[in-house]
Amino acid sequence: MRLSIFSRIFAGYIAVILIFGGITAYSVHALHQLNGEVNILFNRDERIIEFKDKLVDSLLSQVRSARKFVITGDVALLEQVTTGQRDFERYMDRVSSIADAGEDRELLARIESRYAEYTSLVNKEIELVRTKRSYDKKSYRQREDQAVERVMGDLKRLEIYYRQDVQQRLTGIRETTGAAQRMSFTLFSAALLLVIIGVFMNTRGITKPLRILVDKTKEISRGVFKGDLAIASPLEVSELAGAVNRMCEKLKEVDTMKSGFFATMSHELRTPLASIKQGITLLRDYVAGPVTEKQKRLFTILSEETNRLIELVNSVLELSKMEAGMMSFTLKEENLPFLVRGVLREMTPLVEAKKVRMETDLGDEREIPSLKLDRERILQAIRNLVGNAVKFTPENGSIVVRVYNTGTAVAFSIKDTGPGVSREDLETIFEKFHQVRGQPPGSPKGTGLGLAFVKNIITAHGGTAWAESEEGKGSTFIFSLPL
Repeated sequence: MRLSIFSRIFAGYIAVILIFGGITAYSVHALHQLNGEVNILFNRDERIIEFKDKLVDSLLSQVRSARKFVITGDVALLEQVTTGQRDFERYMDRVSSIADAGEDRELLARIESRYAEYTSLVNKEIELVRTKRSYDKKSYRQREDQAVERVMGDLKRLEIYYRQDVQQRLTGIRETTGAAQRMSFTLFSAALLLVIIGVFMNTRGITKPLRILVDKTKEISRGVFKGDLAIASPLEVSELAGAVNRMCEKLKEVDTMKSGFFATMSHELRTPLASIKQGITLLRDYVAGPVTEKQKRLFTILSEETNRLIELVNSVLELSKMEAGMMSFTLKEENLPFLVRGVLREMTPLVEAKKVRMETDLGDEREIPSLKLDRERILQAIRNLVGNAVKFTPENGSIVVRVYNTGTAVAFSIKDTGPGVSREDLETIFEKFHQVRGQPPGSPKGTGLGLAFVKNIITAHGGTAWAESEEGKGSTFIFSLPL
């Protein structure tokens, strides 16, 4: 019986799923064991070791406070002794609640007994000091020291007991992990062998039609939308070929619509706007008769806004061409530091007008190789970034411009001391028509296309562009171009 491609692949997947199901079941079992051991390590052993340190600190604190009280008679020190005793008892309760039910229970009982012996001695000595009765201080000190040493020794043995338990459990975890790795490798090898056999069996019936489909998709990527793909079998691939042919027809329609859109934009928007601009200019220049100063100012505003709208339409058209891959780029060997210097010279009047300090590090000519770039497009990207930095940097602020070799790319970065960009804006700052909040008062409103141009230009050159910023601390915009 001849199986269809679907049946073959389905059977192969079922077999692989069963094998990986076995791997998963075994892994779950092993993980369950590991989880139990890890829980004991972290929820019992490590916590008891941590509480042991706290018990030692609490005991030593009591000893210091009690001895100071014996020497100075300061009543305030008694509160520290009492607090230390409460802490010690609380820690012991916590240890007892999570301790094992074996040998360490006897050790805990011994610690509590010896600690009770110590507290009894201390409390008696405190009472003798408070009542100002004479007693053998040296004898009390020796007995207290002996009690403390016994408690400290038992605490040390408690720590050793649980550290040994930690090592034993870690050894068990390593052994379990090793066994799980070996079993997983065996099962994975079996699954891999099954997949290879399945691929080999299906290659003859699938490879050639798929190769034809791949060649067709390459044609589509080059803009050739001919729906002439003819594949008779297998059935599934034949249906796919028909779908590709229908897709080609749709792509051809979309391409035609896109071309029509650009033509409509050019004719329906740019031409009327140019006429409006010319009409406003004629009215402002008294061609239709005298106008008042107020009217003249209004005509000037209208003319400026019309120019701005024309620039916006041109920018949208240009950006749309870039996004559609219709923009042509003229690539020549260019030196990025040289282009950056040119832009900085252009921006010097704006920088000086705002009293902004400009710092540059454009690298060594030997370190920065020439790149194949579209000179005008890269200049446009640099101008947009430098212009934004000058715009958002306050008076007497600073801007740092760098060009450097990362080893795999040449990078440009510009850092300002402006208001910074919020995390929300940072995620969408390179999108069309996006404008960050908190622009400087009185600054000219942009179109929100500048950074979109930067990203598309750099992406078209095979590079990447991104921003780093923190509100109140300025922003850094970076792009890198591959070597």
